[in-house]
Amino acid sequence: MLSYNELKVGTIFLKDGEPFEVLEYAFIRMQQRKPVAQLKLRNLLSGKTANYSAHQNESFEEAEIEREKIKFLYANKGEYWFAEQNNPKNRFSLKEEIIGDAGRFLKPNTDIDSYKFGDKIIKIELPVKIEFKITECPPSVKGNTAQGGNKAATIETGAKVNVPLFINEGDVIRINTLTGEYAERVEKN
Repeated sequence: MLSYNELKVGTIFLKDGEPFEVLEYAFIRMQQRKPVAQLKLRNLLSGKTANYSAHQNESFEEAEIEREKIKFLYANKGEYWFAEQNNPKNRFSLKEEIIGDAGRFLKPNTDIDSYKFGDKIIKIELPVKIEFKITECPPSVKGNTAQGGNKAATIETGAKVNVPLFINEGDVIRINTLTGEYAERVEKN
C-alpha cells in the first residue's frame, strides 16, 4: 500500500481496479487545513488524464506491473507491430493511443521495454538515447548565431527535430527520446 505522499511522478498504482500513472505531483499545505497532494493522473488502460486530490487518510494499492523486452518491427496505418524478443514468431500490434508520442522515434529492430498489466500491454518505454540518420536538412545560413542557432531537420523515421547549424544531411545524431531533443552528433557525413 502507498500513502498519499509516496505518489511521486512515474509511480503506477491501482484506483478503482484500474492502473494509473502519476504525471505531475504537487504537495500543498494550506493554513489550518490538512495537507493535500495535487496529482495529475493518466489512466493506463484508456489513456485519459485527470486531476485528483489525495488526502492524508487515503492509501493506494501498488499496481502489479510486469516488465518485458520486445522488438519493434514496423508501423502501418496507425498500428505498430512488435515481436517478442526471443520468439520472433509471436507478433502483435499496438494502437497509436498506447504508443503515444514515442512513435516518432521508433526505428525498426529497436529493443524496447513494455509494461504489462495482466495480459495487456499498457505502456512502452524507449531507450533514453537512440541514434538516427538525418534524411532532410536545410543548409546552414550565416548570420545571427551569437546565441547558437537551430534549424529543423527530418530524421529517418519522419520526425522533425531541432538541431544545431553544423548538422548536415546524412549525419548520424543521437536524440534524447524523453524530451525529443538533439543530444549529440555521432558520425559526420
